[in-house]
Amino acid sequence: MRRVASLALPALVVLAAEPLYVLVDTAVVGHLGRTQLAGLAIGGSVMSFAVWLGTVLAYGTTGRAARRFGAGQRAEAVEEGVQASWLALAGGLTILVVLEAVAGPLTRVLAGGAGAVADSAAGWLRIAALGAPGLMLGTAGNGWMRGVQDTRRPLYYVLAANALSAALCPLLVYSAGLGLTGSAVANVTAQTVVGLLFVRALVTENVALRPRPAVIGRQLALGRDLLLRGAAFQACFLSASAVAARFGDAALAAHQIAIQLFFFTALALDALAIAAQALIGAALGGDRVAEARHLARRITLSGLLAGGAFAALVAAALLAVRPWFGADPEVYSQARHAWWFFVAMMPAAGVVFALDGIFLGAGDVRYLRNLTLVSALGGFLPGIWLAYLLDLGLRGVWAALTLFIVLRLAGLLYRLTGDAWAVAGAVR
Repeated sequence: MRRVASLALPALVVLAAEPLYVLVDTAVVGHLGRTQLAGLAIGGSVMSFAVWLGTVLAYGTTGRAARRFGAGQRAEAVEEGVQASWLALAGGLTILVVLEAVAGPLTRVLAGGAGAVADSAAGWLRIAALGAPGLMLGTAGNGWMRGVQDTRRPLYYVLAANALSAALCPLLVYSAGLGLTGSAVANVTAQTVVGLLFVRALVTENVALRPRPAVIGRQLALGRDLLLRGAAFQACFLSASAVAARFGDAALAAHQIAIQLFFFTALALDALAIAAQALIGAALGGDRVAEARHLARRITLSGLLAGGAFAALVAAALLAVRPWFGADPEVYSQARHAWWFFVAMMPAAGVVFALDGIFLGAGDVRYLRNLTLVSALGGFLPGIWLAYLLDLGLRGVWAALTLFIVLRLAGLLYRLTGDAWAVAGAVR
Protein backbone atom coordinates (compact mmCIF):
# COMPACT_ATOMS: atom_id res chain seq x y z
CA MET A 1 0.00 0.00 0.00
CA ARG A 2 3.02 2.31 0.12
CA ARG A 3 2.73 2.93 -3.63
CA VAL A 4 -0.96 3.68 -3.26
CA ALA A 5 -0.23 6.20 -0.50
CA SER A 6 2.59 7.84 -2.46
CA LEU A 7 0.14 8.63 -5.26
CA ALA A 8 -3.02 9.09 -3.22
CA LEU A 9 -1.73 11.62 -0.68
CA PRO A 10 -0.52 14.26 -3.18
CA ALA A 11 -3.64 13.60 -5.26
CA LEU A 12 -5.73 14.12 -2.11
CA VAL A 13 -4.27 17.59 -1.64
CA VAL A 14 -4.87 18.45 -5.30
CA LEU A 15 -8.41 17.11 -5.27
CA ALA A 16 -9.26 18.78 -1.97
CA ALA A 17 -7.86 22.18 -2.95
CA GLU A 18 -10.65 23.13 -5.35
CA PRO A 19 -13.64 22.05 -3.21
CA LEU A 20 -11.94 23.53 -0.15
CA TYR A 21 -11.74 26.82 -2.00
CA VAL A 22 -15.43 26.43 -2.94
CA LEU A 23 -16.23 25.94 0.73
CA VAL A 24 -14.32 29.14 1.53
CA ASP A 25 -16.21 30.86 -1.27
CA THR A 26 -19.52 29.53 0.09
CA ALA A 27 -18.66 30.73 3.58
CA VAL A 28 -17.69 34.21 2.33
CA VAL A 29 -20.83 34.55 0.20
CA GLY A 30 -23.00 33.07 2.96
CA HIS A 31 -22.38 36.16 5.06
CA LEU A 32 -23.77 38.37 2.27
CA GLY A 33 -27.23 36.87 2.71
CA ARG A 34 -29.61 34.10 1.69
CA THR A 35 -30.24 35.45 -1.82
CA GLN A 36 -26.55 35.61 -2.71
CA LEU A 37 -25.88 32.13 -1.32
CA ALA A 38 -28.81 30.69 -3.26
CA GLY A 39 -27.54 32.48 -6.40
CA LEU A 40 -24.11 30.91 -5.89
CA ALA A 41 -25.81 27.51 -5.51
CA ILE A 42 -27.50 27.84 -8.91
CA GLY A 43 -24.49 29.33 -10.70
CA GLY A 44 -22.10 26.84 -9.13
CA SER A 45 -24.32 23.94 -10.17
CA VAL A 46 -24.16 25.10 -13.78
CA MET A 47 -20.38 25.62 -13.67
CA SER A 48 -20.06 22.09 -12.36
CA PHE A 49 -20.82 21.14 -15.98
CA ALA A 50 -17.36 22.43 -16.95
CA VAL A 51 -15.82 20.64 -13.98
CA TRP A 52 -17.55 17.46 -15.12
CA LEU A 53 -16.21 17.76 -18.66
CA GLY A 54 -12.73 18.39 -17.32
CA THR A 55 -12.97 15.39 -15.02
CA VAL A 56 -14.11 13.21 -17.91
CA LEU A 57 -11.09 14.33 -19.92
CA ALA A 58 -8.70 13.81 -17.00
CA TYR A 59 -9.96 10.32 -16.24
CA GLY A 60 -9.74 9.21 -19.86
CA THR A 61 -6.25 10.67 -20.21
CA THR A 62 -5.00 9.10 -16.98
CA GLY A 63 -6.06 5.61 -18.02
CA ARG A 64 -4.49 5.82 -21.49
CA ALA A 65 -1.30 7.51 -20.25
CA ALA A 66 -0.92 4.99 -17.41
CA ARG A 67 -1.11 2.03 -19.78
CA ARG A 68 1.53 3.61 -22.04
CA PHE A 69 3.70 4.39 -19.04
CA GLY A 70 3.38 0.84 -17.70
CA ALA A 71 4.45 -0.52 -21.07
CA GLY A 72 7.62 1.64 -20.97
CA GLN A 73 6.34 4.27 -23.45
CA ARG A 74 6.70 7.52 -21.48
CA ALA A 75 6.94 9.82 -24.51
CA GLU A 76 3.72 8.37 -25.91
CA ALA A 77 2.11 8.81 -22.49
CA VAL A 78 2.99 12.52 -22.47
CA GLU A 79 1.69 12.82 -26.03
CA GLU A 80 -1.69 11.69 -24.73
CA GLY A 81 -1.52 14.80 -22.56
CA VAL A 82 -0.74 17.05 -25.53
CA GLN A 83 -3.76 15.87 -27.45
CA ALA A 84 -5.95 15.99 -24.37
CA SER A 85 -4.90 19.63 -23.89
CA TRP A 86 -6.03 20.51 -27.42
CA LEU A 87 -9.37 18.90 -26.63
CA ALA A 88 -9.48 20.81 -23.34
CA LEU A 89 -8.89 24.17 -24.99
CA ALA A 90 -11.58 23.56 -27.60
CA GLY A 91 -14.02 22.34 -24.96
CA GLY A 92 -13.33 25.25 -22.62
CA LEU A 93 -13.91 27.86 -25.32
CA THR A 94 -17.14 26.13 -26.34
CA ILE A 95 -18.39 26.12 -22.74
CA LEU A 96 -17.53 29.81 -22.42
CA VAL A 97 -19.52 30.80 -25.52
CA VAL A 98 -22.54 28.65 -24.65
CA LEU A 99 -22.78 29.82 -21.03
CA GLU A 100 -22.52 33.48 -22.00
CA ALA A 101 -25.45 32.95 -24.38
CA VAL A 102 -27.76 30.98 -22.06
CA ALA A 103 -26.84 32.18 -18.54
CA GLY A 104 -30.03 34.20 -18.01
CA PRO A 105 -32.65 31.72 -19.27
CA LEU A 106 -30.89 28.75 -17.71
CA THR A 107 -30.62 30.24 -14.23
CA ARG A 108 -34.27 31.31 -14.33
CA VAL A 109 -35.30 27.74 -15.10
CA LEU A 110 -33.16 26.30 -12.31
CA ALA A 111 -34.32 28.93 -9.81
CA GLY A 112 -37.98 28.25 -10.59
CA GLY A 113 -38.61 31.61 -12.26
CA ALA A 114 -37.33 35.18 -12.50
CA GLY A 115 -36.29 36.97 -9.35
CA ALA A 116 -33.36 38.09 -7.24
CA VAL A 117 -31.88 34.60 -6.94
CA ALA A 118 -31.96 34.03 -10.70
CA ASP A 119 -30.44 37.45 -11.38
CA SER A 120 -27.63 36.86 -8.88
CA ALA A 121 -26.91 33.45 -10.37
CA ALA A 122 -26.80 34.78 -13.94
CA GLY A 123 -24.42 37.61 -13.06
CA TRP A 124 -22.07 35.25 -11.22
CA LEU A 125 -22.19 32.69 -14.04
CA ARG A 126 -21.36 35.10 -16.86
CA ILE A 127 -18.11 36.06 -15.14
CA ALA A 128 -17.24 32.57 -13.85
CA ALA A 129 -17.59 31.15 -17.38
CA LEU A 130 -14.44 33.05 -18.39
CA GLY A 131 -12.44 30.52 -16.37
CA ALA A 132 -13.67 27.50 -18.34
CA PRO A 133 -10.68 27.25 -20.75
CA GLY A 134 -8.17 27.36 -17.89
CA LEU A 135 -10.20 24.88 -15.86
CA MET A 136 -10.27 22.41 -18.75
CA LEU A 137 -6.54 22.76 -19.46
CA GLY A 138 -5.80 22.18 -15.79
CA THR A 139 -7.78 18.96 -15.63
CA ALA A 140 -6.16 17.65 -18.81
CA GLY A 141 -2.74 18.38 -17.29
CA ASN A 142 -3.66 16.55 -14.12
CA GLY A 143 -4.76 13.61 -16.23
CA TRP A 144 -1.53 12.91 -18.08
CA MET A 145 0.69 13.69 -15.08
CA ARG A 146 -1.19 11.18 -12.96
CA GLY A 147 -0.76 8.65 -15.76
CA VAL A 148 3.04 8.97 -15.63
CA GLN A 149 2.83 8.95 -11.81
CA ASP A 150 4.02 12.55 -11.42
CA THR A 151 1.90 13.96 -8.59
CA ARG A 152 4.34 16.55 -7.24
CA ARG A 153 4.03 19.25 -9.89
CA PRO A 154 0.20 19.16 -9.98
CA LEU A 155 0.30 19.57 -6.21
CA TYR A 156 2.34 22.77 -6.46
CA TYR A 157 0.32 24.18 -9.36
CA VAL A 158 -3.11 23.67 -7.84
CA LEU A 159 -2.14 24.84 -4.35
CA ALA A 160 -0.57 28.03 -5.69
CA ALA A 161 -3.57 28.94 -7.83
CA ASN A 162 -6.18 28.18 -5.19
CA ALA A 163 -4.26 29.94 -2.42
CA LEU A 164 -4.18 33.06 -4.60
CA SER A 165 -7.90 32.80 -5.24
CA ALA A 166 -8.78 32.13 -1.59
CA ALA A 167 -6.90 35.29 -0.63
CA LEU A 168 -8.59 37.33 -3.35
CA CYS A 169 -12.14 36.16 -2.59
CA PRO A 170 -12.80 38.03 0.69
CA LEU A 171 -10.82 41.04 -0.53
CA LEU A 172 -12.93 41.35 -3.68
CA VAL A 173 -16.25 40.46 -2.04
CA TYR A 174 -15.90 42.69 1.04
CA SER A 175 -12.98 45.14 0.77
CA ALA A 176 -13.53 46.00 -2.88
CA GLY A 177 -17.30 45.94 -2.40
CA LEU A 178 -17.94 43.67 -5.39
CA GLY A 179 -20.19 41.27 -3.51
CA LEU A 180 -21.07 38.10 -5.42
CA THR A 181 -19.20 39.42 -8.48
CA GLY A 182 -15.96 39.29 -6.49
CA SER A 183 -16.51 35.59 -5.87
CA ALA A 184 -16.73 34.95 -9.62
CA VAL A 185 -13.59 36.97 -10.37
CA ALA A 186 -11.62 34.98 -7.77
CA ASN A 187 -12.79 31.74 -9.40
CA VAL A 188 -11.67 32.86 -12.85
CA THR A 189 -8.25 33.88 -11.50
CA ALA A 190 -7.54 30.45 -10.01
CA GLN A 191 -8.69 28.53 -13.06
CA THR A 192 -6.71 30.65 -15.54
CA VAL A 193 -3.50 30.49 -13.51
CA VAL A 194 -3.64 26.72 -13.09
CA GLY A 195 -4.36 26.19 -16.81
CA LEU A 196 -1.30 28.23 -17.79
CA LEU A 197 0.91 26.31 -15.36
CA PHE A 198 -0.07 22.96 -16.87
CA VAL A 199 0.54 24.25 -20.40
CA ARG A 200 4.02 25.29 -19.27
CA ALA A 201 4.60 21.75 -17.95
CA LEU A 202 3.87 20.28 -21.38
CA VAL A 203 6.24 22.71 -23.06
CA THR A 204 9.09 21.64 -20.74
CA GLU A 205 8.63 17.97 -21.74
CA ASN A 206 10.15 18.69 -25.19
CA VAL A 207 7.52 16.72 -27.09
CA ALA A 208 5.73 17.75 -30.28
CA LEU A 209 2.85 20.08 -29.44
CA ARG A 210 0.95 19.91 -32.72
CA PRO A 211 -2.52 18.32 -32.71
CA ARG A 212 -2.72 14.73 -33.99
CA PRO A 213 -6.24 13.94 -35.21
CA ALA A 214 -5.76 10.15 -34.96
CA VAL A 215 -4.91 10.29 -31.24
CA ILE A 216 -7.62 12.87 -30.58
CA GLY A 217 -10.10 10.60 -32.34
CA ARG A 218 -9.24 7.68 -30.07
CA GLN A 219 -9.58 9.91 -27.02
CA LEU A 220 -12.96 11.09 -28.24
CA ALA A 221 -14.12 7.49 -28.66
CA LEU A 222 -13.21 6.79 -25.05
CA GLY A 223 -14.68 10.12 -24.01
CA ARG A 224 -18.07 9.23 -25.51
CA ASP A 225 -18.77 6.64 -22.81
CA LEU A 226 -17.31 8.87 -20.11
CA LEU A 227 -19.48 11.76 -21.29
CA LEU A 228 -22.64 9.68 -21.10
CA ARG A 229 -21.63 8.49 -17.65
CA GLY A 230 -20.88 12.03 -16.57
CA ALA A 231 -24.14 13.30 -18.07
CA ALA A 232 -25.98 11.00 -15.69
CA PHE A 233 -24.12 12.55 -12.75
CA GLN A 234 -24.90 16.05 -13.94
CA ALA A 235 -28.58 15.24 -14.42
CA CYS A 236 -28.65 14.01 -10.83
CA PHE A 237 -26.94 17.02 -9.25
CA LEU A 238 -28.74 19.63 -11.35
CA SER A 239 -32.07 17.94 -10.59
CA ALA A 240 -31.21 17.94 -6.90
CA SER A 241 -30.56 21.71 -6.98
CA ALA A 242 -33.68 22.36 -9.05
CA VAL A 243 -35.92 20.37 -6.68
CA ALA A 244 -34.31 21.94 -3.60
CA ALA A 245 -35.04 25.39 -5.11
CA ARG A 246 -38.71 24.51 -5.30
CA PHE A 247 -38.78 23.95 -1.54
CA GLY A 248 -37.75 27.59 -0.95
CA ASP A 249 -34.64 29.76 -0.59
CA ALA A 250 -33.76 28.32 2.82
CA ALA A 251 -33.87 24.75 1.49
CA LEU A 252 -31.74 25.70 -1.51
CA ALA A 253 -29.19 27.50 0.67
CA ALA A 254 -28.99 24.49 3.02
CA HIS A 255 -28.62 22.17 0.04
CA GLN A 256 -25.75 24.32 -1.26
CA ILE A 257 -23.87 23.88 2.02
CA ALA A 258 -24.49 20.13 2.16
CA ILE A 259 -23.77 19.43 -1.51
CA GLN A 260 -20.51 21.39 -1.46
CA LEU A 261 -19.40 19.40 1.58
CA PHE A 262 -20.40 16.25 -0.31
CA PHE A 263 -18.29 17.31 -3.30
CA PHE A 264 -15.41 18.04 -0.96
CA THR A 265 -15.56 14.60 0.66
CA ALA A 266 -16.16 12.90 -2.70
CA LEU A 267 -13.10 14.46 -4.27
CA ALA A 268 -11.02 13.76 -1.18
CA LEU A 269 -12.07 10.10 -1.33
CA ASP A 270 -11.34 10.19 -5.05
CA ALA A 271 -7.64 10.36 -4.19
CA LEU A 272 -7.79 6.58 -3.92
CA ALA A 273 -9.41 6.46 -7.34
CA ILE A 274 -6.56 8.50 -8.80
CA ALA A 275 -3.99 6.12 -7.32
CA ALA A 276 -6.05 3.18 -8.56
CA GLN A 277 -6.17 4.55 -12.11
CA ALA A 278 -2.42 5.05 -12.28
CA LEU A 279 -1.45 1.76 -10.64
CA ILE A 280 -4.08 -0.49 -12.22
CA GLY A 281 -3.45 1.04 -15.65
CA ALA A 282 0.32 0.60 -15.32
CA ALA A 283 -0.04 -2.99 -14.05
CA LEU A 284 -2.35 -4.03 -16.89
CA GLY A 285 -0.27 -2.08 -19.42
CA GLY A 286 2.73 -4.13 -18.28
CA ASP A 287 0.76 -7.43 -18.49
CA ARG A 288 0.74 -7.87 -14.69
CA VAL A 289 -2.85 -9.03 -14.23
CA ALA A 290 -2.34 -10.75 -10.85
CA GLU A 291 -0.82 -7.54 -9.46
CA ALA A 292 -3.79 -5.55 -10.75
CA ARG A 293 -6.24 -7.89 -8.99
CA HIS A 294 -4.30 -7.68 -5.72
CA LEU A 295 -4.20 -3.89 -5.90
CA ALA A 296 -7.94 -3.78 -6.61
CA ARG A 297 -8.76 -5.70 -3.44
CA ARG A 298 -6.49 -3.56 -1.27
CA ILE A 299 -7.77 -0.29 -2.72
CA THR A 300 -11.40 -1.37 -2.22
CA LEU A 301 -10.75 -2.07 1.47
CA SER A 302 -8.98 1.29 1.80
CA GLY A 303 -12.04 2.98 0.29
CA LEU A 304 -14.28 1.43 2.92
CA LEU A 305 -12.03 2.57 5.77
CA ALA A 306 -11.69 6.08 4.36
CA GLY A 307 -15.46 6.34 3.86
CA GLY A 308 -16.05 5.35 7.48
CA ALA A 309 -13.62 8.00 8.67
CA PHE A 310 -15.35 10.67 6.61
CA ALA A 311 -18.74 9.60 7.99
CA ALA A 312 -17.51 10.50 11.47
CA LEU A 313 -16.14 13.85 10.25
CA VAL A 314 -19.37 14.71 8.43
CA ALA A 315 -21.43 13.93 11.53
CA ALA A 316 -19.28 16.30 13.58
CA ALA A 317 -19.40 18.99 10.87
CA LEU A 318 -23.11 19.66 11.42
CA LEU A 319 -22.17 21.80 14.43
CA ALA A 320 -20.09 24.05 12.15
CA VAL A 321 -22.87 24.88 9.69
CA ARG A 322 -24.11 28.01 11.48
CA PRO A 323 -20.82 29.69 12.52
CA TRP A 324 -18.88 28.85 9.33
CA PHE A 325 -21.52 29.50 6.70
CA GLY A 326 -23.53 32.28 8.31
CA ALA A 327 -26.63 30.09 8.17
CA ASP A 328 -29.75 31.62 9.68
CA PRO A 329 -31.96 29.41 11.89
CA GLU A 330 -34.20 28.33 9.01
CA VAL A 331 -31.27 27.36 6.79
CA TYR A 332 -29.68 25.43 9.66
CA SER A 333 -32.95 23.61 10.32
CA GLN A 334 -33.18 22.61 6.67
CA ALA A 335 -29.55 21.40 6.65
CA ARG A 336 -30.30 19.02 9.52
CA HIS A 337 -32.85 17.23 7.33
CA ALA A 338 -30.18 16.27 4.79
CA TRP A 339 -27.29 15.63 7.13
CA TRP A 340 -27.91 12.09 8.36
CA PHE A 341 -28.44 10.75 4.87
CA PHE A 342 -25.12 12.39 4.03
CA VAL A 343 -23.43 10.60 6.96
CA ALA A 344 -25.01 7.22 6.14
CA MET A 345 -23.85 7.21 2.52
CA MET A 346 -20.18 7.92 3.25
CA PRO A 347 -18.85 4.34 3.81
CA ALA A 348 -20.59 3.14 0.64
CA ALA A 349 -19.32 6.20 -1.24
CA GLY A 350 -15.74 5.45 -0.22
CA VAL A 351 -15.96 1.99 -1.82
CA VAL A 352 -17.76 3.33 -4.90
CA PHE A 353 -15.12 5.97 -5.64
CA ALA A 354 -12.28 3.49 -5.14
CA LEU A 355 -13.93 0.99 -7.53
CA ASP A 356 -14.55 3.75 -10.07
CA GLY A 357 -10.80 4.38 -10.15
CA ILE A 358 -10.00 0.69 -10.51
CA PHE A 359 -12.28 0.24 -13.52
CA LEU A 360 -11.27 3.56 -15.11
CA GLY A 361 -7.63 2.49 -14.87
CA ALA A 362 -8.57 -0.82 -16.45
CA GLY A 363 -10.38 0.96 -19.27
CA ASP A 364 -13.69 -0.72 -18.37
CA VAL A 365 -15.56 2.45 -19.23
CA ARG A 366 -18.55 0.95 -21.02
CA TYR A 367 -19.63 -0.96 -17.92
CA LEU A 368 -19.25 2.17 -15.78
CA ARG A 369 -21.37 4.08 -18.28
CA ASN A 370 -24.17 1.51 -18.30
CA LEU A 371 -24.22 1.13 -14.52
CA THR A 372 -24.35 4.88 -13.92
CA LEU A 373 -27.17 5.37 -16.44
CA VAL A 374 -29.22 2.58 -14.89
CA SER A 375 -28.66 3.93 -11.37
CA ALA A 376 -29.58 7.47 -12.41
CA LEU A 377 -32.55 6.74 -14.65
CA GLY A 378 -33.90 3.83 -12.64
CA GLY A 379 -33.14 5.06 -9.13
CA PHE A 380 -32.15 8.65 -8.52
CA LEU A 381 -34.28 10.62 -10.99
CA PRO A 382 -37.57 8.84 -10.12
CA GLY A 383 -36.70 9.27 -6.44
CA ILE A 384 -35.91 12.98 -6.68
CA TRP A 385 -39.07 13.91 -8.55
CA LEU A 386 -41.16 11.72 -6.26
CA ALA A 387 -39.68 13.72 -3.38
CA TYR A 388 -40.91 16.88 -5.11
CA LEU A 389 -44.39 15.52 -5.82
CA LEU A 390 -44.81 14.26 -2.24
CA ASP A 391 -43.31 17.46 -0.77
CA LEU A 392 -40.63 15.52 1.14
CA GLY A 393 -38.20 18.44 1.27
CA LEU A 394 -34.45 17.95 1.60
CA ARG A 395 -35.00 14.56 3.24
CA GLY A 396 -36.38 13.30 -0.06
CA VAL A 397 -33.60 14.93 -2.10
CA TRP A 398 -30.87 13.30 -0.03
CA ALA A 399 -32.66 9.97 0.21
CA ALA A 400 -32.55 9.86 -3.61
CA LEU A 401 -28.83 10.71 -3.61
CA THR A 402 -28.21 7.88 -1.13
CA LEU A 403 -30.14 5.43 -3.33
CA PHE A 404 -27.95 6.43 -6.29
CA ILE A 405 -24.79 5.57 -4.34
CA VAL A 406 -26.18 2.23 -3.11
CA LEU A 407 -27.23 1.09 -6.58
CA ARG A 408 -23.80 1.89 -7.99
CA LEU A 409 -22.10 0.09 -5.10
CA ALA A 410 -24.00 -3.13 -5.82
CA GLY A 411 -23.14 -3.05 -9.52
CA LEU A 412 -19.45 -2.29 -8.98
CA LEU A 413 -18.94 -5.04 -6.42
CA TYR A 414 -20.57 -7.52 -8.79
CA ARG A 415 -18.18 -6.49 -11.58
CA LEU A 416 -15.14 -6.84 -9.34
CA THR A 417 -15.89 -10.52 -8.74
CA GLY A 418 -15.59 -11.31 -12.47
CA ASP A 419 -12.74 -11.36 -14.99
CA ALA A 420 -13.99 -9.07 -17.76
CA TRP A 421 -12.40 -5.88 -16.39
CA ALA A 422 -8.77 -7.15 -16.11
CA VAL A 423 -7.60 -6.91 -19.74
CA ALA A 424 -3.81 -6.62 -20.25
CA GLY A 425 -1.98 -4.52 -22.87
CA ALA A 426 -0.68 -1.00 -23.51
CA VAL A 427 -4.01 0.06 -25.09
CA ARG A 428 -7.41 -1.47 -24.39
